[in-house]
This record gives sequence, structure tokens and C-alpha cells, in this order.
Amino acid sequence: MAGHSKWATTKHKKAAIDAKRGKLFARLIKNVEVAARTGGGDLAGNPTLFDAVQKAKKASVPADNIDRAVKRGSGLEAGGADYETIMYEGYAPGGVAVLVECLTDNRNRAASDVRVAFTRNGGNLADPGSVSYLFNRRGVVLVPKSDGLSEDDVLSAVLDAGAEEVNDLGESFEVLSEATDVVAVRTALVEAGLDYDSAEAQFVPSMEVEVDVDGARKVMRLIDALEDCDDVQNVFANFDASDEVMAALDEED
Repeated sequence: MAGHSKWATTKHKKAAIDAKRGKLFARLIKNVEVAARTGGGDLAGNPTLFDAVQKAKKASVPADNIDRAVKRGSGLEAGGADYETIMYEGYAPGGVAVLVECLTDNRNRAASDVRVAFTRNGGNLADPGSVSYLFNRRGVVLVPKSDGLSEDDVLSAVLDAGAEEVNDLGESFEVLSEATDVVAVRTALVEAGLDYDSAEAQFVPSMEVEVDVDGARKVMRLIDALEDCDDVQNVFANFDASDEVMAALDEED
């Protein structure tokens, strides 16, 4: 799930303590396997695989599971599935635009599960192209805050690597760049001695819909239902919620 700004941090915290850890692990392992199939099993020569492995490690996926996924994807071990990426577009209650990124070996199952999630939670699927124009593919790197680390420190480390802006999300800094520059940004951070939580290309909304507590609750219910689908890898939505709305939702959990 990603709205933008504050929600990026919320997503990261939520993933770290996710009660559905098994589902999260399966999603991360699938990412590793597909990255290895697409670009080979050498981490040094496949930056997409490197980032997929790092993300899995940071979520505490067992090393054996990661290694087997790399071997399956690169053909060194049997059992790899033939996954394809499919994007679905739709609307959550309140007119919030939603992009759903699936990685599946069964197109019919994925379509059915996504349709049911939208229908049961007050949303509706939309035609291809009717929502995606509201999003841009961008590089997003999250840098956890540490003592003495400032926004200027992060910016100076990544500016020459193609970073376009750095946002303060409260508990971390978000570095935005062109999607093609995400590896350069991540590398620049490491060379500057700065840790990062995640580095990946995401769909970032170009405009956002502000939601109140009731609206945020409905959007989150739909997003949770979509993320429960086995084939769904990522959900992106163009909603924005204030700190007060987020606090009210946290109290309900």
C-alpha cells in the first residue's frame, strides 16, 4: 500500500509488524525469484535482484528461503513458476484512484480476486488507462532517521546521483528520483555511510485526494482486502490523510 509521503512510513512500519507475515514473506520471495529470472542470479550484476534480496532480508525473511528463490529464478533449482506482471486500475470509495500491481502465474485467478476485493469494499474496477495517468513511475528510497541526521545530510549525499527531492516523513526521509536513478541513489547513500530501509520504483501520485477519518477507513479497508490477495504485490492510491486522521485510525486498531 502506498498513498504518498506519510503513508510510505506507515506502510513500512505495518509491514515490519504484519500479522500476516507469511503472506508478506511469500510476496518478497516472489519478487526475488522474478528478479533472478529476468536478470540472472548474480547480485553484483543484477541491481533489481540486489534490491529485492535486501528488502527480503530487512523484513527478516530467512536466508535459506531467499537463496532458494534465487536458484529457482536463475534455473539452478526446479520449481520456479512463470510469473507475469498485470496492472489493474480502479477507484476506492470517495473517488480515490487505485493501482494494483499483480505478479501471477494465473491471470484468471488474479482478475477474479481483485474484482471481488473492489466489489466487496465499496470500490470498482476501471478501464485500463483511466487511473494510471494520475501516477508517475518514480524511484523511492526510504532512509531511517538517526541521531543527528538531517534532511540536508541526506540531500547532499544523493544530489549528484539524480535525486530530485527529499521529504521528511516523521520517522524517515523519503528520497524521490527518476525510476531509472534508484540504484544510483541507493549506491550514493551506502557510499556516504547511510542506511536505507527500501529502494524501489513505485507509482507516485501526481495529485492527491484528501480524506477524512471515514474516507481513510474505507480506503484502508479496500487496500487491506487487495493486499490479502495472493497475486497482489503492490497497491498504490492517491489519497492523503492528515496526522490527525492517521492518529484517529491508529486508535481504532
